[in-house]
Amino acid sequence: MKSLRMLVLLAAALVLAGGAQMATAAGDHDSCLSVNATAIGQDLGHGRTTSTIVHAGILSGTTTGQLEITGGTPPVVTLAGTGVLTTHDGTLTLSLVGTFNQATGAIEATGQVVAGTGVFAHATGTLMFVGVEDLTTGSFTNTITGTVCLAHD
Repeated sequence: MKSLRMLVLLAAALVLAGGAQMATAAGDHDSCLSVNATAIGQDLGHGRTTSTIVHAGILSGTTTGQLEITGGTPPVVTLAGTGVLTTHDGTLTLSLVGTFNQATGAIEATGQVVAGTGVFAHATGTLMFVGVEDLTTGSFTNTITGTVCLAHD
């Protein structure tokens, strides 16, 4: 049960990205957001997470995550799954992989942008999630860093 809770926490953390700022253009048609954010969420069990992103500009919103344990040697297990960030401007979907320490609650994961809607349609980028889950309550906090590039037609 703790393993699933940890996975859910990781998923939520991966999806939460607060504190995004515009960075230099990656190309003639892309505008990139440099992300340095904090995610606060809850492990819902069975690999599911939810969180809220605030003060993150275009990335402010909510997240859901779904993760599965894919291997590792307890207490450190490997995880994979999907996270979805929902904002007023669209959705951003990430494919997540990482590790979760079932003894300490430490989480590290990388999320590759795989889909988007609204302003996030055809977006690219990678986000790194590093944080910790309270193994008693299931609440978690993550620091999110990376870059998301928005495509412009």
